[in-house]
Amino acid sequence: MKKVLIVAVILLVGVLMAKTVPDKKAHKDAMMKAVEEYVDEEAEKKGMGDNVLTTLGKGIVNKTIEVALNSKLEVDNFYLFNMTHVQLGEDRQTLSLGIFDHVFTFDKEMLRDALESAALEKRSAKQERKAAKLAAKEAKKLEKKLRKEQRKREKAARKEAKRRAKEQRRKEKEARKKDKD
Repeated sequence: MKKVLIVAVILLVGVLMAKTVPDKKAHKDAMMKAVEEYVDEEAEKKGMGDNVLTTLGKGIVNKTIEVALNSKLEVDNFYLFNMTHVQLGEDRQTLSLGIFDHVFTFDKEMLRDALESAALEKRSAKQERKAAKLAAKEAKKLEKKLRKEQRKREKAARKEAKRRAKEQRRKEKEARKKDKD
């Protein structure tokens, strides 16, 4: 009898878990709440009061992260629970665990690292674009300089050809004059 009761309880808990797995929106909402708390804490640590600029900055950060979560947040459903993760560069970062209709987000330190990593990645991409732009500009300058030098050589070659032709005509004229005499 005890075995049947234990199996029944396990099955009941399993069914309950399967029915109460939170959806992607619940995970996103929990992550946004954690992000808002993190941003508020960071603003307080840095001595930024509740002024218009701070509020605007928080709004921009929150909206940016919300957009990123909409596009990058992936849910792994294990039927009894689910987990969300994002791909940050080559790393797959787990963000939350959903079970019994509740979402547990991971610590703020991980969130801080993920945000710093994303910011570093963005700065790195910006520096790469800047370097590529500078390299393209330098290549363009070099190409222009090479074309200019090529035109100079071609001009000098034309001038030399003219001079030789003129010299040849002069020699021919002299030779005809000698032949006449």
